[in-house]
Amino acid sequence: MRLVFAGTPEVALPSLRAVLAAGRHEVAAVVTRPDAPAGRGRRLVRSPVGALADEHGIEVLTPAKAGDPAFLERLREIAPDCCPVVAYGALLPRSALEIPRHGWVNLHFSILPAWRGAAPVQAAVRHGDEITGASTFRIVKEMDAGPVYGVLTEPVREEDTAGALLGRLADAGAGLLLSTLDGIEDGSLRAVEQPADGVSYAPKVTTEQARVDFTAPAVAVDRLVRSVTPDPGAWAEFRGERIKLGPVRRTTGEQAGPAEETVKPGELLVRRRDVLVGTATTPVALGEVQAPGKKRMAATDWARGARVEPGERLT
Repeated sequence: MRLVFAGTPEVALPSLRAVLAAGRHEVAAVVTRPDAPAGRGRRLVRSPVGALADEHGIEVLTPAKAGDPAFLERLREIAPDCCPVVAYGALLPRSALEIPRHGWVNLHFSILPAWRGAAPVQAAVRHGDEITGASTFRIVKEMDAGPVYGVLTEPVREEDTAGALLGRLADAGAGLLLSTLDGIEDGSLRAVEQPADGVSYAPKVTTEQARVDFTAPAVAVDRLVRSVTPDPGAWAEFRGERIKLGPVRRTTGEQAGPAEETVKPGELLVRRRDVLVGTATTPVALGEVQAPGKKRMAATDWARGARVEPGERLT
């Protein structure tokens, strides 16, 4: 088939690479978000998908909006049979959806209809899902509600951050997307409507929502921190300044000891080998900490440098 691939961040690269390597479909062009300023110099930088397309000599389309008349006209000229999508990052109007004869086929990182929306992997980690996965579906006007072509499953490990889990799903999902395109082309695959039951939503996680609430139970603190690692990143305040937090480690009563069991929510307890923070249940041990203007470091190094006093807290 003649394809126009739509995607923007690194998570879309395994899929684009898989399609190019297979050589069974022609990637006539790539659609990606416009070049964005980055770094101290704020110079414009191509998206990861756009940069890979450049390496392969593929035409790169960067419309400000997918409904721009010039973009739609160019898409009609290219006349794709299908447009695979992985984390493109912009809404597709009906005028764009109607151009390819097989539609736009999205690789979404959940088992639909669970966790429709922008942050399905973060939601799976935060809510303690034991199994998640990826789905390919035909895009319709309603968000992530189109009929499903294929599904794969992936266990959520106890130590998984959203970043680690997303990386595995991106790699596995590349094969799912490629097999979906093959099945659409040879007519062996038919999309199945999503069930009405089991629908849940995972909107984009804001920086404010990544603030750690140490009055919650330890299991909730652990899941929250892992769910927003690496993006947008967990944080709390110490002495009125925001500090960034890496994944924490839950402790048992035996690991904490009788004295440590009385640590109040948010209260810091610096020990020789770790730094504990109280929660609504058992304390958690901090992993890496990043203070303003500093590099990430082990919590014990941060605590020594900050000279944490008894009774001080993270809020």
